[in-house]
Amino acid sequence: MKTRKRMRFLVSAAVGALVATIALVALPSGPAQAHGNVISPASRNYGCWQRWGDKFQDPTMATLDPMCWQAWQADPNAMWNWNGLFREQVAGNHQGAIPDGQLCSAGHTQSGRYNALDTVGDWKTTSIGNNFTVQVFDQALHGADYLWVYVTNPGFNPATTALKWSDLTRVAVVGNTPAAQWTPVTGGVQLNIPVSLSGRTGRAMVYTIWQASHLDQSYYWCSDVTFGGTNPTTQPTTTPPTTPPTTQPTTTPPTTQPTTTPPTTQPTTTPPVSGACSATYALSSQWSGGYQAGVTVTAGSSAIKSWTVRLTYAGAPSIQQTWNATSSVSGNVLTATNVSYNGGLSAGGSTTFGFLGSGTATTPTVTCTATT
Repeated sequence: MKTRKRMRFLVSAAVGALVATIALVALPSGPAQAHGNVISPASRNYGCWQRWGDKFQDPTMATLDPMCWQAWQADPNAMWNWNGLFREQVAGNHQGAIPDGQLCSAGHTQSGRYNALDTVGDWKTTSIGNNFTVQVFDQALHGADYLWVYVTNPGFNPATTALKWSDLTRVAVVGNTPAAQWTPVTGGVQLNIPVSLSGRTGRAMVYTIWQASHLDQSYYWCSDVTFGGTNPTTQPTTTPPTTPPTTQPTTTPPTTQPTTTPPTTQPTTTPPVSGACSATYALSSQWSGGYQAGVTVTAGSSAIKSWTVRLTYAGAPSIQQTWNATSSVSGNVLTATNVSYNGGLSAGGSTTFGFLGSGTATTPTVTCTATT
């Protein structure tokens, strides 16, 4: 047992040294420590990232999705790093490690990054039936020693009551399952866990624990649901998009409401839709010293296999972070290319990518090329 613990320590130390070395060279193009999450019914932080990642500075979120708004204001990294909500060295004693009222943040893990997920309120829910499926996405191919799925007891209302262990009943168990036995999807693997209940209606929470196999590393996720619907049919069955870097750039925009926020749907540059693809640029929000923008890429009359978008500015742009694309800057041109999961588009199909920039936003000239 001492030898095993020592080996785990040496491995952890080696990985930490490697990550630190890489951080000195350059920011990673994706998450340096990729892990996973429950993508259906969407966990609180994955759902907030999924709905608002491209427009996290949009003040309308405060009205349309107030629980996500307070979470973004508290710590945007809780959503950017939706795949990192875990604790280490719990040794299976989950209730001992995580106090009542802190189940959604895994006991204020990661120096409190996820604390806002414990906030009691009217979180957006996924409508499900009494027979539903929990979809767990594993981006790092960790596999599982086990997974436990809980549902809150009848009468529990997460909109008014903090979650306690005594509020939960375990409804599904998956034993040791190597990543090779999960369903392969783009960028990782996925495990579908069927749950069958009876007579449930109204608000509830689904709580999932994933004990990963590579280390003593446990993941904890709260998903808000409403019983009485049907199992979601539009939930992704492949990997969610790659998140921005784990280490946010020093120019990450302030979490306070930007002083100027143009409409998020107002396109400022609209190239013609002829050709293999077209791209539309839109300014999502701006603040003193920075801005957020998004680009919609649309295939033409034929399907495409990959795309490249070039944004030409009057001067050299300063781009701090890009998501859903790989980008580079040469002179006054920002070039963005698709990533693995969004290059192939059917005829007339579209996808989006976004980026954060420093300075004052200006309108670029946008062109799109594609391979068919």
